[in-house]
Amino acid sequence: MGASLQNLVAGMDPYFLQIIVNIGIAIILALGLNIITGLTGQLSLGHAAFMSIGAFVGALLTIKTGLPFSLNLILAGSITALVGAMIGYPILRLTGDYLAICTLGFAEIVKVVFLNLDITNKALGLSVPPAHSSIPMPIMVWICAILAIVAVTFLQNSRFGRALKAIRGDEIAAESMGINLARYKISSFALGTFFAGIGGALYAHFLGYINPSDFSFLKSVDILSMIVLGGLGSVPGAVIGASVLAAAPEFLRFMSQYRMLVYGALLVFLMVFRPNGLLGGVNFVDLVLRKLGKKPQLAVRNGKKGE
Repeated sequence: MGASLQNLVAGMDPYFLQIIVNIGIAIILALGLNIITGLTGQLSLGHAAFMSIGAFVGALLTIKTGLPFSLNLILAGSITALVGAMIGYPILRLTGDYLAICTLGFAEIVKVVFLNLDITNKALGLSVPPAHSSIPMPIMVWICAILAIVAVTFLQNSRFGRALKAIRGDEIAAESMGINLARYKISSFALGTFFAGIGGALYAHFLGYINPSDFSFLKSVDILSMIVLGGLGSVPGAVIGASVLAAAPEFLRFMSQYRMLVYGALLVFLMVFRPNGLLGGVNFVDLVLRKLGKKPQLAVRNGKKGE
């Protein structure tokens, strides 16, 4: 099985392979941020920092331990989620611009720390050996992307997801209905950063080299742009936004030095004519339920105090 998958990947064009892997990783990252910003309404400008934590943790686990790559991914995501929960506990008391500034500051701290640690090889970056897996990395990326899509879709339409949407809509009203704001906010932050950690570990092993400078503020803006373009809170929107923004620079490469200008113009055009994103406000599960003649579930349920 592993040998046939290796042969399949080996027969593909390397340039095309890189594009589809970039899209898969972008989808995972966008879905993670969509939980934090799209569903819960907490603006984070530090998602690339959590991606970098997952990347370096995953790389160091491969270098130091030789763990199977599937276990490596779970540990990288879990450690990143733990850091996310620890950071989220104090800063999620803030909202709006203040929260965004705090996450941005945290991202810069992480970058400086990685640039000065011996274990990460400081500013020289880290060479990452091949993952200990019989499954080729491009296939592994898309397995993770599909699992992420299924998981976040289920989450969005679960009781937990409806509580997050209630918090996004009105925190005071949500709390008055018995929703524990701190618990749900921290949980959403941990879940979102879990996906960032997995995306970072996949990124590190596919490229074979990582540098702290790869995870700058601009990377966080790129990920945020994906979910804004697709539509905040929409899983299909996050997938489409990530696919478009991950592939667009490569497909515009023939325009040479003008490609980033055209790329920016496309973003502005879409935001002017589709300010809610390509699929903003569209709930595909509700659409399916209506087609089947069933009533969509309400966004919020009454709960006990502190639930």
